[in-house]
Amino acid sequence: MPGIDTSRPFISVRIAVLTVSDSRGLAEDTSGKTLVDRLEAAGHTLADRKIVHDEIDDIQNAVTHWIEDDNIDVVISTGGTGMTGRDVTPEAFDALYEKEIPGFGELFRMLSYQKIGTSTIQSRASAGVARGTYLFALPGSTGAVKDAWDDILIHQLDYRFMPCNFVELFDRLQEHEKRSKS
Repeated sequence: MPGIDTSRPFISVRIAVLTVSDSRGLAEDTSGKTLVDRLEAAGHTLADRKIVHDEIDDIQNAVTHWIEDDNIDVVISTGGTGMTGRDVTPEAFDALYEKEIPGFGELFRMLSYQKIGTSTIQSRASAGVARGTYLFALPGSTGAVKDAWDDILIHQLDYRFMPCNFVELFDRLQEHEKRSKS
């Protein structure tokens, strides 16, 4: 059965939170605040937090800065994953992924279906890896952030979660770079 292996130590992950919105400031950013509250309650570290407009360049600039920062392990964005003309977060993230994690979006939509039915088909939540940093693009609703964190990320970002988790792969995410330098 999957679960926490208490014989393994907890490892705090350094997480940057990006809110993508044309209309929210920090005071109105309930989704970003919910994410910050949950990751800190789980024992992780908020490494940075920003709000940017729904513009591919703005999103990519923030995410690229964090990918290049050795003090950030994970980037989680909220917002801009819908289907309107202004929703461009998946396009911004897709261009940065070295490896996509298709199972994340699939699992998110499956879990979301149990709560919002077929409306989940409108979500383009996604995940991937770039230069050893995990990237997760979540919808902008507070409910979606709770679902993604409570049902997926809290487990996969916990080194103690077995049979496997994202944290135990950190040291191996850039193996391709080590091979190409040899």
